[in-house]
Amino acid sequence: MAKESIKARERKRERLVAKYAAKREALLKAGDYEGLQKLPKNASPVRLHNRCKLTGRPKGYMRQFGISRINFREMALAGLIPGVKKASW
Repeated sequence: MAKESIKARERKRERLVAKYAAKREALLKAGDYEGLQKLPKNASPVRLHNRCKLTGRPKGYMRQFGISRINFREMALAGLIPGVKKASW
């Protein structure tokens, strides 16, 4: 499980990206790259990293479900994810 400070930092970045999204779009359309440089670094969407919603794990993230591969497997085997079952042939 990820440290709470790391998860909090990621949430803070998400808020900053959302806050400056419109301003960033306007600056890009205008071609004002000096204005873009003045925005906070963490306002850039490139700095976001996908993390598991349950544990905060940064690696093995499955976009379709929003959780890590480990949690996905546990939940799928327990029948907690609708429409997913273990393959057998």
